[in-house]
Amino acid sequence: MIDIAEHDQDEPARIRDVAERQNISAKYLEYIVFMLVRADYLKSIRGAKGGYRLSMIPEKYTVGMILRLTEGNLAPVSCLEDTPNQCPRMKDCPTLRLWQELDEAIKGVVDRYTLADLIAWQDDGDDYVI
Repeated sequence: MIDIAEHDQDEPARIRDVAERQNISAKYLEYIVFMLVRADYLKSIRGAKGGYRLSMIPEKYTVGMILRLTEGNLAPVSCLEDTPNQCPRMKDCPTLRLWQELDEAIKGVVDRYTLADLIAWQDDGDDYVI
């Protein structure tokens, strides 16, 4: 998403160009892009000069939105994936509070930052990549 946002100037970003710049498999990237297009995070442009563009401005995408779509639930333990928690051991679990606090901390970080923040960090010379 960062690469597409940064290279979406005059022409849409092409998968093979993104894959080459990011040193990842084009096949793997196609899978990710498919999910992003289906969720309307990216739009597909057909034709000889086709490729992919962001559907919204970078400020509209939180890191959490992107990670949940591509990685699934970010809960540190499976019992926190359900709301409300369905674990039969919930009342006797000595570690539940720890996992709940870690879950809230993760959500607090990934939902606080946007794609625009990551782009700005990269422009500052920091090496953050999603």
